[in-house]
Amino acid sequence: MTTDELKEFCAAQPGAQAVLYGAPSNILVLEVSGKKFAYFKTSAPEQWRFSLWVSAERFIELTDMPGVKPARYMGRFHWVSIVDVARFPSDYLAELVHDSYARAVASLTRAQRAAIA
Repeated sequence: MTTDELKEFCAAQPGAQAVLYGAPSNILVLEVSGKKFAYFKTSAPEQWRFSLWVSAERFIELTDMPGVKPARYMGRFHWVSIVDVARFPSDYLAELVHDSYARAVASLTRAQRAAIA
């Protein structure tokens, strides 16, 4: 899966919105009702680095893999950064995005979840 395909896949989640933040952040954030579930770094270094929210168990599993590290500033909340998405199988990335999206939706209020459905 390319970075562009991954961005499209994330944006295709129900209720997802893409918000581009310029300097100094330089990130493309994907969120659902204000809750972030993924983001891309849009500037060098590590342009198009992909970060998402994972469970504590998956955080340990993923950070042991080459090319994956705790997300800057968000690692303490179990966010990981994947430096090169092309190195990961498409179905694995899709599963990670679905899990991150589900975690974000689960943290919404009942009314916000109903509005998405």
